[in-house]
Amino acid sequence: QLRLVESGGGLVQAGGSLRLSCAATGRTFYSYNMGWFRQAPGKEREFVGGVSSSGGSTYFAASVKGRFTISRDSAKNTVYLQMNSLKPEDTAVYYCARLVGALVADPADYEDWGQGTQVTVSA
Repeated sequence: QLRLVESGGGLVQAGGSLRLSCAATGRTFYSYNMGWFRQAPGKEREFVGGVSSSGGSTYFAASVKGRFTISRDSAKNTVYLQMNSLKPEDTAVYYCARLVGALVADPADYEDWGQGTQVTVSA
């Protein structure tokens, strides 16, 4: 089990960038695939992207591919979501979580959700 804390959200203009962090507490952080999700008001939680336990593989939703990148620093027990070329439709609360199942885009296959960090992109 991990305790996850997201940070780095804020207000940014369209076209700008933000880097979100997900800091984990737990000795086995290095052994888990991690994912990022987002949830806008009135919408379901949406898969954004994920990273393998080694950090060697990343995967993204079509809506953010080419604009977002994910990395992890196991020494710091932290996963990062770098968001570039932000659009107003990226506005949401962003969450990280630990993958426990086989479906990387299904929030039901994740546990240990953080509290989220708000990202607001103005037009």
